[in-house]
Amino acid sequence: MKTFDHLTVIGLREWIGLPGLGIAKVRAKVDSGAKTSALHATDIETFERDDETWVRFKAHVGTPRKPQDIDCEARLVSFKRIKSSNGHLQERHVIRTPMVLGDKCWWVDFSLTCRKSMRYRVLLGCTAMLDGQLVINPGLRFVQDQPQTNLFHSEG
Repeated sequence: MKTFDHLTVIGLREWIGLPGLGIAKVRAKVDSGAKTSALHATDIETFERDDETWVRFKAHVGTPRKPQDIDCEARLVSFKRIKSSNGHLQERHVIRTPMVLGDKCWWVDFSLTCRKSMRYRVLLGCTAMLDGQLVINPGLRFVQDQPQTNLFHSEG
């Protein structure tokens, strides 16, 4: 049996932080079947800043019982055609922002989409897991400590 000591074990659900967006913590559903991570966002609009295209949006990171909306801005990385869970192709804005899981921080691409009908406001896709050297134990939930967003530094 091979083991990989350099990989971090996560469960099917984890707390993450997105300090570049002002989000200290949000519950994320881990989905190895999704390539790109997704963030629940509405009121998405593009604008120009320093000759680059940026996107302004409202991130919804609370729960249906305790809604929490955060006004965010991020540089637009791309538009991507993504097949949603119901099988429809959607054109989505994609941003790149630092993500904190426990005491680890790395840059992750997130597509912006409406996840209002979904239980979890963030979906963590397999590209983020590969980049963060994560391995999933499907029998566990919330393995990692709360995200330590105070460790984040904006270089990257």
